[in-house]
Amino acid sequence: MAFVEPVTLRQSGLRLEPLALAHEAGLAAAAADGELWRLRVTSVPEPQDTRAYIETALEGRAQGHRFAFAVLDDASGQVLGSTSFHDILPAVRRVEIGWTWYRKSVQRTHVNTTAKLLMMGHAFDQLACHVVGWRTDNFNFASQRAIERLGARKDGVIRGHALRRDGTIRDTVMYSMRSGEWPEARAQLLYLLQRHAQD
Repeated sequence: MAFVEPVTLRQSGLRLEPLALAHEAGLAAAAADGELWRLRVTSVPEPQDTRAYIETALEGRAQGHRFAFAVLDDASGQVLGSTSFHDILPAVRRVEIGWTWYRKSVQRTHVNTTAKLLMMGHAFDQLACHVVGWRTDNFNFASQRAIERLGARKDGVIRGHALRRDGTIRDTVMYSMRSGEWPEARAQLLYLLQRHAQD
């Protein structure tokens, strides 16, 4: 039995369901909203590469180290983007959250906060993880701010860690949250979502 089993997560009009080939057209349309593949610090697929992107994610799921979700508007079924559990380490009860991107029209809305709340809740409350981690490009300042808003702590920087799509080598900024920090982080995220709903 896999550590991360197939599950669909729902809250506040958002649905996270296991990424599948059936999401190909919707995922390509989401990436086209803002031509997100042109950003050098993201992993968003170009339209013609969407199927291969999904197949790679499914391969990671079969191997047990990645579980990708499609992020959808629950009412309309529109694909808003994708996010994943990755670097899954059952022996130490640790997962990371990443490979996250959303169509431009829903960026800076409640979508990312809600998706992270769902994933962190699943990781800590259902999978009984001790640690949830994040990693991002040293030049992806928007991602760093978003991770820090979740209540994660910066662990450090791994220098010369990975290749970007343009062939340059990036430094990777690492973050984490321990299970004991989750209740306070959850309270803060729920507070932020409540404020957003009132605006």
